[in-house]
Amino acid sequence: MNANFATTDLTITRIDRLDDPALMAGLEALLEDAVASGASVGYHAPLSPALNRDFWTGVSRQLEGGAHRLLVARAPDGTVLGSVQLALCTRPNGAHRAEVQKLLVLTRHRGRGIARRLMTDVEEFARGLGRSLLVLDTLKGNVGEPFYERTGWMRAGEIPGYTVEADGSRHATVLFYKNI
Repeated sequence: MNANFATTDLTITRIDRLDDPALMAGLEALLEDAVASGASVGYHAPLSPALNRDFWTGVSRQLEGGAHRLLVARAPDGTVLGSVQLALCTRPNGAHRAEVQKLLVLTRHRGRGIARRLMTDVEEFARGLGRSLLVLDTLKGNVGEPFYERTGWMRAGEIPGYTVEADGSRHATVLFYKNI
């Protein structure tokens, strides 16, 4: 893959089905890279191929259910560089909100504006669905925390001991929200 492309050359598309083997391979490589780099996405390194496949199979089922959305960022050559998910609240009192989940960017492409583009697009997409409040959480002290603050997300608080790491230690998660 040619790494000399501009962020404006990215394509970010909504994915409704995960039935393309090349796309699945790219998404599996993305999740494996995220877990290996220490991202707090629910798994510990090393990520087994079976758990990786199960994760994306679960996302596929959620997409089919209609209350879940997936946006994928690709390089001009089609390589999957990142993704973000949006879980729509389906209860009548929550039809105005959604949760942003699993913002992932390949390690070697971080710092190039891909995460920012994914977040801008997921926010616009949510707004188009009539959502006006978004929420998310991220590991306290992780790179996500200052990123979300820089991009206009408001810190709502933190929950101590929310995640258990591979070594058995517990870490807090920080809750964020954004009115869009």
